[in-house]
Amino acid sequence: MSKELKYEAAFAELQSIVTKMENDELDIDQLSEQLKRAQELIKLCKDKLTKTDEEIKKILAEK
Repeated sequence: MSKELKYEAAFAELQSIVTKMENDELDIDQLSEQLKRAQELIKLCKDKLTKTDEEIKKILAEK
């Protein structure tokens, strides 16, 4: 990814993957690929949430 994906876009893509999995829309090759992508998206979302939480705590500590 050359351009950083925003949290909302990553979460929406993750939801799309989950929906496809729940509806059995993926063949075995797609499933493997989509699971890897989902793993990347989960890490990205988790990292963004952690960073935001740290920034909020820092701001609140300054008051």
